Amino acid sequence: MMPSSIHRRPAARAIALAVTLLGASTAAPAQSSRPTGAPVSTRIAGTFDVTLTPQPADAYADGAMLGRMTIDKRFHGALDAASKGQMLSAMTGTKGSAGYVAIERVDGTLDGRRGSFVLQHLGTMERGAQRLVVAVVPDSGTGELTGLAGTMTIDTSGGGHRYEFTYTLPAPE
Repeated sequence: MMPSSIHRRPAARAIALAVTLLGASTAAPAQSSRPTGAPVSTRIAGTFDVTLTPQPADAYADGAMLGRMTIDKRFHGALDAASKGQMLSAMTGTKGSAGYVAIERVDGTLDGRRGSFVLQHLGTMERGAQRLVVAVVPDSGTGELTGLAGTMTIDTSGGGHRYEFTYTLPAPE
């Protein structure tokens, strides 16, 4: 099911598959054994609102097989932030097969620590089998989020948008 915040255009099929890919994700489980003094892994969960806006077709993205969209998100919960980004998607001639990549810059607070960081998405769907990896780009954290590392899962089952974010941060100075 496509969220109502997505605008339909000629590339609606590509968008629908991208949204489906956003709904099934895999990430490494939180690590529970760390050396003494190492950052501790923290797992948080919350909701988010998202608007994907298809961009006009051009010589690089034809709007049929290749698409480009902007991403606007608002995260709620322990991650209280907004993000902006871009997504590239690819459709195939096989039903249920597609792929997308995206980069989004997240700016706000994470468990009360202010800063920004970048998330990188890699999503594929092969004849309906879905895989999504969303990870913090290494060394992209700024402000109090400098040194942030982690992975995020996204769940759109049941009609809402939910995330789980497992991360590590150096101890505050």
